[in-house]
Amino acid sequence: MKRSSRILACFSAILLLATFKFPFWVIYLIAPQYPEGLEMFIWLHKVSGDVETINGLNHYIGMSIIDENTFVEFKVLPYIISFFILSGLLIGILGRRTLFMIWTATLVLFSFLAVYDFWHWEYAYGHHLDPDAPIKIENMSYQPPLIGYKKLLNFEAYSYPHGGGWFYISSVSIALLTAGIELKHKAHKKKVHV
Repeated sequence: MKRSSRILACFSAILLLATFKFPFWVIYLIAPQYPEGLEMFIWLHKVSGDVETINGLNHYIGMSIIDENTFVEFKVLPYIISFFILSGLLIGILGRRTLFMIWTATLVLFSFLAVYDFWHWEYAYGHHLDPDAPIKIENMSYQPPLIGYKKLLNFEAYSYPHGGGWFYISSVSIALLTAGIELKHKAHKKKVHV
């Protein structure tokens, strides 16, 4: 790998450290009775914010309680991200192009799986409702948006990356950019040698 690519590879891995420091995602709810809004921050290993209030509201419409202890993701995600950090740094230091391409492809694949898992979690919470809930509305589901905005009864729901999520997106983007640079460099070298 080119020296600049090796630096970028290490930088991409280092950026992932921020996912331990900042929340990964935020779901923000606003309604007439909550004009200041309610926030739920999703970290690599926990949820925080107005979770108890949100759970209290969810009870009325039959949604399950959000309990971080029921999510296996919170137990394994810190180890997965640590693996990407350490392996990315090692590959960047060694400068092995093939290993870096595998690392980048694995990081991208993991990203798609993580997005699907998050969507599936939201779907389950929004659709699998308690039939004995105090408030029942025929054919109504309460799945928050994966990203962006959605109206849920009298609540406006917003879902978007927080600090850790933006650092993660930056890391993946830099890895993809570096992989593109390396592929172009490899093709150019082959052309020169022909």
